[in-house]
Amino acid sequence: MARITKNAKAALSKIDKDKKYSLSEAASLVKDISYTKFDSSVDIDVKLGVDPRKADQMVRGTVSLPHGTGKDVRVLVLCTPDKEEEAKSAGADYVGLDEYVEKIKGGWTDIDVVVATPSVMGKVGPLGRILGPRGLMPNPKIGTVTMDIANTVKELKQGKIDFKVDKYGIIHSSVGKVSFDVSKITENAKEFLKTILKLRPASAKGGYIQSIYMSGTMSPSIRIDEKSVISEN
Repeated sequence: MARITKNAKAALSKIDKDKKYSLSEAASLVKDISYTKFDSSVDIDVKLGVDPRKADQMVRGTVSLPHGTGKDVRVLVLCTPDKEEEAKSAGADYVGLDEYVEKIKGGWTDIDVVVATPSVMGKVGPLGRILGPRGLMPNPKIGTVTMDIANTVKELKQGKIDFKVDKYGIIHSSVGKVSFDVSKITENAKEFLKTILKLRPASAKGGYIQSIYMSGTMSPSIRIDEKSVISEN
């Protein structure tokens, strides 16, 4: 049987398992129970009352967090030469086409987001077996296949994230860092949840938001009062 560490015991002792916390209370608590030596991510898990196996109940979208994620997002732009300067000026970390296509074929995926122009998707398409499982494949539905390279790169660098419900009906996402102020974590979480509420499928029956949990990296999860989140939006 695994032993519970001293820090884990201390963290668990501060959480009332019978209570559902407000977003601001959870944000404050997650800061209090994070004992990692690095700046932990603040994560949210949202269980939805949808069946992801049905195309009309797939919940997927993007959201620009007001205060960013606190993470340095590494962006690769795959484009033709005429778009390279635009991508570089916007802050893309890697820009090009053929050399990066070959690098990816060789197993290189040291990036967080891949953006591509529509004209190069013929070359990018075959990379789907490598990029797809890692969530890196450019997709027009989430705005990463676009001609507006400059704005897309800037938004990604400033904290725009994409999310998708998994096969269990859960959406997982980071909404900041433990070093953020409580207000910044709360505002990021509110914006994220507001976006999910707007994406409710018309065919979804019953309760849409079934549960919400917030946690830090390696910290216990905190139950959020989903009714208070819904009423605020």
